[in-house]
Amino acid sequence: MSDLQAKFDAAVANSKNLTERPDNSTLLKLYALVQAGSSGDNGEKKPGFGDMVGRAKWDAWNGVKGLAGDEASSSTSR
Repeated sequence: MSDLQAKFDAAVANSKNLTERPDNSTLLKLYALVQAGSSGDNGEKKPGFGDMVGRAKWDAWNGVKGLAGDEASSSTSR
């Protein structure tokens, strides 16, 4: 496992144990970076209008489209 991958995995694990809940904007950014770092570009179908949470997540992930996996991983592990 590469050093960057280890840092990314540690950052993802640490994000689940925060003492305070971040604001929604920060949570969406974290979600987008984790998805981009682990799955690459968003290839999912955009959720319907009635699924507001799903659409917000989809939009956040789609907003980092083209971000290289290593770049997303290093952004998450900062």
